[in-house]
Amino acid sequence: MVIGRRHKAAEMEEAKGSPSHTPDGRYFIIRGRLWRLSNPGLTEERRQELVKQLMDARRGLRGHPSAAQRAQLRRLVDEAKRGLGERGPVWWTDGAPDYNRRLAKNTPYADWARDLERD
Repeated sequence: MVIGRRHKAAEMEEAKGSPSHTPDGRYFIIRGRLWRLSNPGLTEERRQELVKQLMDARRGLRGHPSAAQRAQLRRLVDEAKRGLGERGPVWWTDGAPDYNRRLAKNTPYADWARDLERD
C-alpha cells in the first residue's frame, strides 16, 4: 500500500511547536544556523504556487543545464524564495532585525539555541 504525502500546511502547523523553530516562529535552525521560515500570512493557494515554482526550478537544475538555463532557473528559485518570504524583505512588521543565515550563538536567539542543544 502506498502512503500519501502529508499536506505541507499540516506539517507547518505541527512545526510551529517544533523545538527547531524559534519561539517567535521566524526561523528554524540547522547546525546552529538560523534560516528564515516562509511567511505564515500567505494564502495556501499562493504558497502552493510558489513552492511549485521553487521545486520545478530546483529539479531543472539537476543534470547539466546550459549556463543560460542555469541562470534562469536560479532566478526562478530566488523569485520563489522571495515570494515565500524566505529571502528579501522580512515578512514581520514589528521592526525586528533579520538574522537569516546567521549563527544563532551570535544573535538574540543564543540562549534558546544553547537550550535546544542541551535537549
